[in-house]
Amino acid sequence: MQFKRVAVDTSKSVFTIHAVDNDEHPVVRRDLSRSQFQTFFSKLPPTVVVLEATGGSHHWGRLLSSMGHEVKLIPPQYVKPFVKRSKNDRNDAEAISEAASRPNMRFVPLKSAEMQADGIELNSRQILVEQRTALVNSLRGHAAEFGVVAAKGLHRVEKLLEVIEASLDVPPTAKTALAQLGKQIAYLDSQLEEIDRRLVTQQKSHPVAQLLSAVPGIGAISSPTLALQVDPQQFKSGRHFSAWLGLTPKQHSSGGKHRLGGISRAGHERIRQLLVVGAMAVVRHAVNGSKAATSWLLSLLERRPRKLAAVALANKMARIAWAMMMNGEEYRHPARTA
Repeated sequence: MQFKRVAVDTSKSVFTIHAVDNDEHPVVRRDLSRSQFQTFFSKLPPTVVVLEATGGSHHWGRLLSSMGHEVKLIPPQYVKPFVKRSKNDRNDAEAISEAASRPNMRFVPLKSAEMQADGIELNSRQILVEQRTALVNSLRGHAAEFGVVAAKGLHRVEKLLEVIEASLDVPPTAKTALAQLGKQIAYLDSQLEEIDRRLVTQQKSHPVAQLLSAVPGIGAISSPTLALQVDPQQFKSGRHFSAWLGLTPKQHSSGGKHRLGGISRAGHERIRQLLVVGAMAVVRHAVNGSKAATSWLLSLLERRPRKLAAVALANKMARIAWAMMMNGEEYRHPARTA
């Protein structure tokens, strides 16, 4: 049987398919197990298969592509508006199919296994950073219960542990427990240093990451993240790329009146975070009289708060990064201002 499109709602063990004919009428709606899923599509003539871009979708997309099917991945937030009434697997599969039928729908590029493997190190680093932050906050919070406080900052953890050990107000049992947290923080520090060394090596061996590292605010973490997780050909322009990252304002426009709010924060959260953090570093040095500050940034800082200027700079960095990835050109710093 030939279908116009087959939408699949995936889960760990049950796959719900929703197939439509050329008139967009549903002809097959059924649940399949993992083994049945592969058998079903291996016998199916090449057709368009649509999935949500969720966990495991790239794996299934590669498998279906190897069978000759045309695979399209849709971001979950673009599918949600098409879900009718109650949420269940069959309604979700129908919503995926309906979303894919829209002529202006945006899709997620299918990643190769190598691209996903390269991105695991970056994701692992982020997880370890979050674990270390949680441990540090726990250490500071428990110490404060006994009247032991210290200034914020990772570099002050060792000093805080020394104060806890010397304090007479902290019971021995608490000292032992807090010292264990300190050991775990030190272990995570060593793991993160090892990952950072590998990322620096990876950056030096990746030509696109090397190009991007020349942009102020894009460093050893941001450059490989952009190089490994972004396909610039999926975007029409740098503005489309920055909008995909969520660095453009949300609109509250109606009746011909245009009202712009804060940034949308849609799209790739991690890359947006890295660009904003990098932009904040550039802004901080610009305020302190850095010679690398451009006249555009200094003028913006005179009119707007630092954080707002940093977001605007992150938007500009995203557009520059897109142009460099598309054209492979080296970064040329604008006219510098003393």
